[in-house]
Amino acid sequence: MPACVKCQRPDAVLKAGFVRGLQRYFCKACDYRFTLPGDAPAVSRRRTQTTIDDLAQAVGVTPSTVSRALNGRADVNATTRQAILEAARQLDYQPNLLAQHLKSNATHTIGVVIPDIERPFFATAVSGIQQVADEAGYQVMICQSRESYPTEVRNVRALVASRVDGLLICHSRETQDFDHVRRPAARGLPVVHFDRVSDEVTSARVMIDDWNGAYAVVEHLAQQGCRRIAVLAGIEGLLISQQRVAGYQQALKAHRLEARPEWVRYNDFQPELTRAALAYWLALPEPPDAIFAIRYTDAFDVLLGLKQRGLRIPDDVAVVGFGDEFLAGMIEPGLTTVNLHPYRMGQQAARLFLEQIELREQFHPRTYVIQGDLIVRQSSRKIRDDAFRLGL
Repeated sequence: MPACVKCQRPDAVLKAGFVRGLQRYFCKACDYRFTLPGDAPAVSRRRTQTTIDDLAQAVGVTPSTVSRALNGRADVNATTRQAILEAARQLDYQPNLLAQHLKSNATHTIGVVIPDIERPFFATAVSGIQQVADEAGYQVMICQSRESYPTEVRNVRALVASRVDGLLICHSRETQDFDHVRRPAARGLPVVHFDRVSDEVTSARVMIDDWNGAYAVVEHLAQQGCRRIAVLAGIEGLLISQQRVAGYQQALKAHRLEARPEWVRYNDFQPELTRAALAYWLALPEPPDAIFAIRYTDAFDVLLGLKQRGLRIPDDVAVVGFGDEFLAGMIEPGLTTVNLHPYRMGQQAARLFLEQIELREQFHPRTYVIQGDLIVRQSSRKIRDDAFRLGL
């Protein structure tokens, strides 16, 4: 160490961080801080994160002393502690949170896997998760599968390897094998499924009442005088598709409407398949007078296709979607649809996770069902409500 520039004592000088790239020193004998103008800058641009070893070297103490000072231990001299904290500030030291969490066996982090962050439904659900997580002191790590099963598997494995405290997942449209979720769940990782759930994994679940929502849609169309109701049913193997088609079929039966196989088309949520289904229906000898799309974005494509053909909505063909977002009320005509309350879904998924953390082995997985609300707009309103009630 250099001698103090004030009292000239070399045995009382400690390193004390940096000032404008120059090493700063502190003299314990005369309580004086100084730099040596001739010193080369002590800090260059770093490409790696500052470590405890870096701080120890900068201050001239051992790494264990730095660790004790950063953790607030009382067995560190106040002056040394201050020098260490100043060096940490100068070098932009960030603690290794993963190492800290490994010691406590908890990261206070929730892993979330969704199919597509650009979809308003999933983005809103994540907002609900984030709100509950923030209030409980948890951070959220979000991954999207982009509707790809291999990507979903990689997402889950990466989150588990990052030692998240729990996993909230909505499966991709390709997912048929659930081992990547079943294995961590069997090892005790809290898992909550939401929206697209799995019957093959024992977990808490948050679901929309798809059956009753679809039933309400078809009942509304029947009340508007529709008699030939087609359904654009999405992915055939997807549980939500199966439930919505079942509700559609039961409502047809209840209102004594004909159920024809050609009025049920699956489209894999692809716009070109939606356009192909519409062309197929309109070419039938008896085309549908109403189309129920189990996803609202498919309903948008149907509306566009009908307009391009010069058909009147809803006079020639009524259209109803499933899932509500701001565009549904802004387009012309406004789209009748079912509000699925994605924000509430995200909140409930996060609450079920917190419940598992609190109850641990005493937690019993359960399913929370959210009731959708039918929102009637111009795309399906063929007759005035007051006239309908009066039988006019």
